[in-house]
Amino acid sequence: MSKILDHLEEWIITFLMGAATAVIFLAVLHRHGAGYPIPYVQDWLIALNFSWAQELCIYMFVWMCKFGAAYGVRTGIHVGVDVLVNRLPTDWRQKAVLVALIGGIVFTGIIGTLGLTFVWENGMHYAVFHALGLATGDLPEGPTTPDLGWPTWVVYSAVPLGSFLMCFRFLQVMRGFLRTGELPQHDHAHVEGLTADEPSFDSSVLATVKGGAK
Repeated sequence: MSKILDHLEEWIITFLMGAATAVIFLAVLHRHGAGYPIPYVQDWLIALNFSWAQELCIYMFVWMCKFGAAYGVRTGIHVGVDVLVNRLPTDWRQKAVLVALIGGIVFTGIIGTLGLTFVWENGMHYAVFHALGLATGDLPEGPTTPDLGWPTWVVYSAVPLGSFLMCFRFLQVMRGFLRTGELPQHDHAHVEGLTADEPSFDSSVLATVKGGAK
């Protein structure tokens, strides 16, 4: 379970990216294939409705961005200007980093709470009560998306889920910083699954170029 939690963002982003690629690919094939006057096949393709493909891909990319932000916090690849912080004395640098991490925790916690409140009032309240068999009264059912017809609160759930996950990652980073004094650093030369004994792409290409030059 801990292994899944440690790489939750990668699993979600990989699934969404693969699904978006597949949907776009099929939508493009459908659009071009329906233009060829092939008996029966053209009629069958025209009857298929792919008008929802663009909307679905937009939603998937929004979810990728929210969980990608949490991944950035966890791995230390978030864009930041730390020139001044790195020039501070050690004690002041630690305090500045802690202030920044606490600010990130508070900010993402507030955004997650506001997002959850919005989602709850946008139709999730009705959906939960309806699923539990409770009286919904005058609760609004909530709007739906134009093409897919999905409840919009499902789509907007990316905001509280992604923000609370970012908040959790900020807490993890702060705990690690208090224990070790180190922040997560992303090594751009590291390739996941590649051992130290195996040459990276850059080193193998460089060796080939040098061999050819001789």
